Formats: sequence, C-alpha cells, structure tokens
Amino acid sequence: MNKSNKLTEGALLTAVYIVILLFFVFVPLVGPIGIFLLPIPFVLYTERYGAKSGFFMLIGALILSVIFATIIALPITLFIGIGGIVIGAAMKRGLRPYEIWAQGTLGFIIGILLLFAFAQVVLNINIYEQFDAAQKDSLEMMQSMANQFGIVGNDLQTVLEQTKEQLNMMKDLIPAMIAIMAIFLALITQWLSYKVINRLRRGTYHFPPFHQFNLPTVILWFYLLALIVSLLVEQSSSLGIITFNMITLGSVLLTIQGISFIFFFAYIKKFSKVAPVIVVILTVILPFIMMFIMRFIGILDLGLSMKKRMAESNKK
Repeated sequence: MNKSNKLTEGALLTAVYIVILLFFVFVPLVGPIGIFLLPIPFVLYTERYGAKSGFFMLIGALILSVIFATIIALPITLFIGIGGIVIGAAMKRGLRPYEIWAQGTLGFIIGILLLFAFAQVVLNINIYEQFDAAQKDSLEMMQSMANQFGIVGNDLQTVLEQTKEQLNMMKDLIPAMIAIMAIFLALITQWLSYKVINRLRRGTYHFPPFHQFNLPTVILWFYLLALIVSLLVEQSSSLGIITFNMITLGSVLLTIQGISFIFFFAYIKKFSKVAPVIVVILTVILPFIMMFIMRFIGILDLGLSMKKRMAESNKK
C-alpha cells in the first residue's frame, strides 16, 4: 500500500511539475514566478520519501519534459530538480533551516553549472561568447543613437569605453552572480516549500526569526583575505577575477548579516517592527549607499560578536 501511495504521489507531483513547466516555457509572464514554483514538487516528494526517490522522480520529469516541452526544457528540469532534491533531502534529514538553505544553495549552483554545460555541449551555446555578442550589439546601438543626436568625438569615445569596462566587469562577475542567484532561489524555494508542507501535511517547518541569523565567521575572513589579495594582483588576471567574485559575493552576504543585526537591534530595544523594514526598503532603493553601511555593520557584527554582546548586556 505504501509503495502504491509512493508511486501515485510521485506521478501526481511530476504531473504538477510538468504543468508549471509548460506555463514557465510558453507563457513569458509566468517566468519570474514559475522559477520559484518549479522546485517545490521535487522538495515535497524528496522530503517525504528521500533523495533516492527524488532522483527517480527527476528521471521521469526529464523524460516528460522532452516530450511535452521540447529539449530546451531538459536542462531546466535538471537544474531545478537537483536544487529541489537537495533541499528536500536536507529537510528529510532534519537539518536546521539555515543549514538547509546552505545546502540548497549548493544544489542550485551545481544545477546552474550543469545547465551551462548542457548549453555548451549539446546546444553549442557559450555563455561568455553570447555575452560578448550582446556587448558588441549594445555598444553599436549606443554609438548609432549618439550619432543620430550629433554626439561625436572624444566625449562619445569616453562614454563607450566606460560602458565597455562596466560590461566586461559584469562578465567577470558571472560566477558571483550564479552564486547570488542560487542563494535567493534556494531561500524563496525553501520558504514556499515550508508553507506548502505545513498547509498540506500539517507540518511545523519555519525559519527562525531573522534577527537570529548569523553567518559563519569564516565568511568574514575569506572576505578580508580577498580584499587584501585584490590590492596585490592585477584585476584582469585570473586571481584578480577570482578575488573580485569573492569580494562581490562576500559583500552580499555581509549586507544580509548587517540587515539581520538591524532586526536584532530593533528586537532588543523593542522598537517597532516597521523600523528595520524601512531599512530593508532603503537598501533596495539606495543600494550603493545602504549596502555599504549594512556591509560595514555586518563586518562589525561578525568580527566583534555584537549580537552576543548586546544579548548578554541586555540580561544584566
């Protein structure tokens, strides 16, 4: 009976995945939402029956993806399925929410790399070559528009060179952007999965309050090491690009740590919950200013254990 239920539930969740996938592929407006919904069937099935069963579901989903949504859907299903299975397996093992988040992030990074590998080997699409082609088209379009408005000479060349440098910088940051995308995809997928499981199965999954969030201290030391190395190497060198990506990724993580401290400070001082929410909104609206401030606070929090100190001081 249990085996029959297992097969039935697997078939049902696979069908749900295929329906979401069809909307994701053929209805462009669904894309931004669908990317967060697609992993949930894999999370639900793996959380209940384990990683081995999750991979069997993935095989079925891969076959049906090709049948119903063409071969383009194959790498999407592989990328989504691996991330969902890793999150579900971590939940099955009873790991803590932030540990699940970390493992889910790693799962989605692996999935994205496999997605790129598939595009390169099967579809003969190189992401860096595509980026270069898009960069060339953008620069040519800018030059054409400038000529139409009568903008020529050194000013135009200066703008084009600056734009080219910025685009090259973005290309160098592709590894960090992959990691950042995986971080947020894993977080939202996990949060939605908690909501669905709690609703359907009366589960008790939840994230601890955000003010309790703490990164491992090693993140701070890697970030500081990358800053020091970046002063000693050429930015265009391989080591320079690696450190640039480490700094970018570390900046995002430390910004999250800083925002968490603001929530903790508001909690300890019994401020209104609106106050830290306003800080988050300002960080989104004014990223260049607020991210610097939040990152600095995050560095102080991790380096000096400010939350722990404030909590102990508050008890006295």
